[in-house]
Amino acid sequence: MGSGKSTVGRALAGKLGMRHIDTDDLIQRRSGRAINEIFETGGESEFRSLETAELRDALDATAVISTGGGIVVTRENRQLLVDAPALVVWLDGSIEALTARVGSGRGRPLLGDDVQASLEAKVTARAPGYLEVADVRIDTSEMRHADCVDAIVAALDGVTA
Repeated sequence: MGSGKSTVGRALAGKLGMRHIDTDDLIQRRSGRAINEIFETGGESEFRSLETAELRDALDATAVISTGGGIVVTRENRQLLVDAPALVVWLDGSIEALTARVGSGRGRPLLGDDVQASLEAKVTARAPGYLEVADVRIDTSEMRHADCVDAIVAALDGVTA
């Protein structure tokens, strides 16, 4: 949360002339419910199930895909990402930077009253999953979105060279 996945994904897609897919947007559109509502009515398990279905569909497209920060929580999602014929990028950031970007955490169902502690716990718990799937890790703490896009394009150039 707060690393810039959606914003950087849209900018990267624009730069590459590709379609952008945001799995959280797809979940909301297809379910007809906000992420918060899904968590309130069906819990995290329903959300993760919807997330896996959307990831599977998204990976069939030629597109830049932005996922939710918890995509690596599910073993099946990690396997889908590892098996994907794509460059998987982990946009990382310091807890301080992520906390500043997330602000109060309103609208983010997995954050409690202590946003910084919640983010720290999430990053710590999810880091092994990110390490398992990511081809590239970019620390966005001090980067502008455009710089993140340039770093990803450089990584892509390295893969295709």
